[in-house]
Amino acid sequence: MSARPNAAVETATTVETTAVESADPCCAAPLPVLGRDVTVPLVTGGEVTYAALDYAASAPALQRVWDDVAAYAPYYGSVHRGAGYLSQLSTDLFENSRVTVAEFLDCRPDDQVVFTRSTTDSLNLLAAVIPADCQVFVFETEHHASLLPWRDARVTYLNAPRTPQQAVETLERALADRDPYGPALVCVTGASNVTGELWPVRELAAAAHAHGARIVLDAAQLAPHHPVSVRELDVDWVAFSGHKLYAPFGSGVLAGRADWLQDSEPYLAGGGASRKVARRADGGVDVEWHTTSARHEAGSPNVIGVYSIASACKALTEAGFDSLVARERHLIAKVREGLAEVPEVRVLSLFGDDAPRVGVISFVVEGWNSSHFAAALSAEYGIGVRDGLFCAHPLVRTLLGSDPQDPGECGAPEAAPGERSLNAIRVSFGAGTPDEHVERFVGAVKELVRDGAQWKYRTEDGRCVPDRG
Repeated sequence: MSARPNAAVETATTVETTAVESADPCCAAPLPVLGRDVTVPLVTGGEVTYAALDYAASAPALQRVWDDVAAYAPYYGSVHRGAGYLSQLSTDLFENSRVTVAEFLDCRPDDQVVFTRSTTDSLNLLAAVIPADCQVFVFETEHHASLLPWRDARVTYLNAPRTPQQAVETLERALADRDPYGPALVCVTGASNVTGELWPVRELAAAAHAHGARIVLDAAQLAPHHPVSVRELDVDWVAFSGHKLYAPFGSGVLAGRADWLQDSEPYLAGGGASRKVARRADGGVDVEWHTTSARHEAGSPNVIGVYSIASACKALTEAGFDSLVARERHLIAKVREGLAEVPEVRVLSLFGDDAPRVGVISFVVEGWNSSHFAAALSAEYGIGVRDGLFCAHPLVRTLLGSDPQDPGECGAPEAAPGERSLNAIRVSFGAGTPDEHVERFVGAVKELVRDGAQWKYRTEDGRCVPDRG
């Protein structure tokens, strides 16, 4: 019989995790996150509280997650591999985390939850188990985690749609025209990591199923901002990362239908994935693989990472997505209204200004190299954003009006301050972002455009950095 988690682990934290209730949900307080009081030096002198506005890359850990992990750490033990109390407790914690994630995603009873390292790892796992004759359909607008794993499959890349309806129509035509008519998989994002725009996942799933295809949802940017229901969206699989869900401990999830997962060779071969191994008379070995999620979880699992994801799922659920979504819309409006007051700023969008979105906004500034602008935001205002192509090169190239096949890097290309660069600036935020951070960001954008940078900058190893002489 498995051990029950120690009371110290079950009641790991007393920190307040829900937003403060008010008559207006957009006025709810941000959730407590690590780093909210960190100060950073300014190149112009003095220090300022750091404004972390790069949630789309990695969100800060929720205080709740950190406290839960700290409370469990003394009880850490091997999972599925020991008779001792700590091993049994850790196994119980690990498997209970699987149940928590399944509930968070509103999975179907027969769905499997497989723990991975990240969204990228999850989609590479799925790519490894699809049928040999499967055809994959993916829009050019995807993050590279969704765009690139299908190297051994027949892949059809679809052009960027300009409306949600066009996305559905494009997919329907492609699926109807496929030859030969066999197994097919559609891979689509829930929310763009470049524009933040929400994709018509339910409609795309319906189109896929109507044409005998399956669909996997990249929810890396969706799950931290909106509820994700596998049943309601009717997707076959969903993938997301802990480090974007306020649980930055190197873990991810692939959840969904079990048949392709069970019918394939394990993603990794080794202990944990194997149920029985025996020597043959000819000197080889016979292996019986697990048919559960363990089949694709070989090796000692990242218990801390898995538990942190479960903790984040609980914290977001308890805080209430209605309140979180309302507050985020309030922040989105602040940023978009502020940027709209600067004629030199162009916000990037596929579906237009009225499209629903999460807290991810990318833009370019006329007369500025994007790396230079981002460097000045950091060095002179203590604001952390992202610049580059955001590991979505074809999409950013399309949005910038350049050739989608132009070469580029995830970081900034070699371009000096003031030179045009084919990259953009991305500001992103979420449940832990205070109003002051987005207000400071908007004010900094206006000052930089109006007055220019106060400091000199130079290019070093492909990055724009302050010139300290």
